[in-house]
Amino acid sequence: MRTARIRGEGGAGYYHCISRVVDRQFLLGEGQKEMFCTLMRAAEIFSGVRVLNYAALDNHFHALIHVPRAPAALSEAELLDRVEALYGKDGRRAREELWATYREQEHGELVLEDQARLKARMHDVSGFMKTLKQRYTQWHNRKFGRTGTLWEQRFKSVLVEGSEGALRTMCAYIDLNAVRAKIVSDPKDYRWCGYAAALSGVQRAREGIAQALGGFAQGADWKTIAVKYRLFLYASGECGALDENGRPEKPGFSPEQAREVLAKGGKLTLFELLHCRVRYFTDGAVLGSREFVEDAFERYRQFFGLKRKTGARPMRCCEAPLCTMRALRLEPVTVPASG
Repeated sequence: MRTARIRGEGGAGYYHCISRVVDRQFLLGEGQKEMFCTLMRAAEIFSGVRVLNYAALDNHFHALIHVPRAPAALSEAELLDRVEALYGKDGRRAREELWATYREQEHGELVLEDQARLKARMHDVSGFMKTLKQRYTQWHNRKFGRTGTLWEQRFKSVLVEGSEGALRTMCAYIDLNAVRAKIVSDPKDYRWCGYAAALSGVQRAREGIAQALGGFAQGADWKTIAVKYRLFLYASGECGALDENGRPEKPGFSPEQAREVLAKGGKLTLFELLHCRVRYFTDGAVLGSREFVEDAFERYRQFFGLKRKTGARPMRCCEAPLCTMRALRLEPVTVPASG
């Protein structure tokens, strides 16, 4: 039996989602990643969610998603706008004609049933992921003459606290994927991540990172937010400064140094941790403050053994004040080899 997916109250909340190509095949080239990002934004509008950040790699993708509470009502015009975002003008026209036919035949209940099916796919993390993966699979299979499933059946998700500390940590972890994989040395050079898109002027990408950092709520402009975020990516949070080339003046660390710290039972700084592969961010189930994790644990108490009394487990190997719900024992942190 599948373990229940842990969600926020009423399904709303922030989620780090990860999905991999079946058998870990490297099927996403440059053109495929471009189309994936295009369809991701279309699915975002259709589903009524916000993609705060993302990274599309050769055989998997990451997305930090905000699912707001569903609106009390969604008008027919708004529903058609969402259909158009995902299926284009032809898809909208087909829906309008279908509903008109139902009404001409005095079957208004069929219109309501069809609209209910569409709404059931919205304002839900699973609905968004299913829509995105199906739409991309359809395009990919047509393009390359293949059949069958493209993605591993079930995606992973971690419920993330909506605090700036938790969100910006997850946001940075996603942007640094290509750096950890040694594809680029700077995330700004990896075209298919939110940070690079934001720097190139994509407004939705900028708004996503700003939301993760709490920037727009504080009235900060993008230039201020971009500097703040780059310092966080490279210089352990708020400390440090950037040189004329946009690099942090504070020196980085080597994989050998990180392994030495862990071997001695020490802890890495958050900056150091983000440059490692961290299973807490993909398998921790819930990430945030102790109070946030305990709240989720109480709501899902029936899925845990009677011997377990508390939910929050501090992240080992890290100085950051973050907790997860799963206490990972086997290699929670893997330091990439030096290259």
